[in-house]
Amino acid sequence: MTRPRVTLRRLRELAEAGTPVVMVTAYDFPSGRVAERAGVDIVLVGDSGAQVVLGHPDTTSVTLDEMLTLSKAVRRAVQTPLVVCDLPFGTTELSDEQAVATAVRFVHEAGADAVKIEGANPSRLSRLRAIVEAGIPVVGHVGLTPQTATALGGLRAQGRTDDEAIRVARDALAVQDVGAFAIVIEAVPADVVAEIRRALRIPVIGIGAGDADGQVLVQHDLLGITEGRAPVFVKRYAALGDAMVEGVETYAREVREGFFPAAEHTYRAAPGAAAAVRAFIEAR
Repeated sequence: MTRPRVTLRRLRELAEAGTPVVMVTAYDFPSGRVAERAGVDIVLVGDSGAQVVLGHPDTTSVTLDEMLTLSKAVRRAVQTPLVVCDLPFGTTELSDEQAVATAVRFVHEAGADAVKIEGANPSRLSRLRAIVEAGIPVVGHVGLTPQTATALGGLRAQGRTDDEAIRVARDALAVQDVGAFAIVIEAVPADVVAEIRRALRIPVIGIGAGDADGQVLVQHDLLGITEGRAPVFVKRYAALGDAMVEGVETYAREVREGFFPAAEHTYRAAPGAAAAVRAFIEAR
């Protein structure tokens, strides 16, 4: 059966019913199709694509044009889930007008259903409010915010101390108050998040945040495509990276040893076609 499209209303219904929302990242047509076929609720075109797809050293290196290209590819692949696109670093910082213009491009050019913006300082809240007032749904993001991780002391868990926990709570409530329809809380202790959820009216999507109204992971992390050590909050459900390497290694070996291509991997010509070519060449 064909699933109905996931809308903001549907997400609220899931949260109110206590049905966890499933969000996963995608960055191109194939990963978008995986998310579509797997039946997730939200597809996030994350700026993490800077690292896992484009090979940048961090999320702040990705450009607006790169993110738009990734988002367009995902949109072509996805029909049912809600498509949320990260607003990359440097495309919202100057003014509310810049932030709205960037969000409009994701909706107009890439077909985004919503955008996501990190942080909750006064300027970030102003940007979020302006985008919402322009009629574009927004997902907030607090706790560990990778775009500004340097200011937070690096890529480390947030909310562990009293002051940090209160800051995360204050940020989450502020993001809700300026109009976000959902919020991602990243790398915050589960008991702290549980207290914050009691005060929120919007769904919380957790990543390294314990139980929440939903969960999000990077697709390349959960499928075991990403190399190196995964964050503590990642559970790997497959080892596709190793399988991909093994497949290419086997292909290379069979080419070098003359096993590929075999007869079943070639096309048959009509009777006499090869002889006709031979005669043509000899005539020259």
